[in-house]
Amino acid sequence: MNAMIFAAGLGTRLQPLTNDKPKALVEFKGKPLLWHAIQNVIKAGAKRIVVNVHHFAQQIIDYIAAHEWDVEILISDETDQLLETGGGLLKAKALFIPNKPILIQNADIIISTDLKKYIYSHVQFKSDATLMVKKRKTSRYLLLDKQNRLCGWRNTKNGEEILVHNTADLDEYGFSGVHLLEYHLLEKMGDIRPFSIIRSYLDLANSQKINAYVMKESDAWFDVGTVDKLKEAELNY
Repeated sequence: MNAMIFAAGLGTRLQPLTNDKPKALVEFKGKPLLWHAIQNVIKAGAKRIVVNVHHFAQQIIDYIAAHEWDVEILISDETDQLLETGGGLLKAKALFIPNKPILIQNADIIISTDLKKYIYSHVQFKSDATLMVKKRKTSRYLLLDKQNRLCGWRNTKNGEEILVHNTADLDEYGFSGVHLLEYHLLEKMGDIRPFSIIRSYLDLANSQKINAYVMKESDAWFDVGTVDKLKEAELNY
């Protein structure tokens, strides 16, 4: 299995911690966020990890080179252009083990979910992609039917809504920043350009099996993208 860690973000919400370093190297419980993400996907069974870089890219490259890891870790360099989640994934295509699934985690996510159970669910349901979600308050929701099929997306701040399957009784869930997709989906996402991977999943949901995995209520999940949220996670994880 491949894994990719999205580590190219500017980290503006984490200033001043990111004034002189990338978000992925901000420390959580004494280790960089990137270290925690790498350990997470290794435990899940990843054999090759790709890390994308942009902001203070060389610091991440040097950090990875300075440490010994249990698996191969490659760099996808987005120094010239930040490609967002979808474009970043497509740019990394040549670095993945061909025809093996790709487990993706945002570098600024801390979770306690058993990823092996999550992967088993993906395989059991023969999904083309499985998005990890949690029942939580947010301003942007993924809309799921009773079978946890991706049916749409809703922004409660501006009222924007995308419906793929116009099904009654859709439930709202927050995206967790973890997703697993089959390699063949990369061929269906078009050319490399900046775009949101969530939008691409919505575009593909009519022709592909795009499902969700709901985290347990007791599972810890923290988006540590701000200083306050990082402090909260340090206290409660």
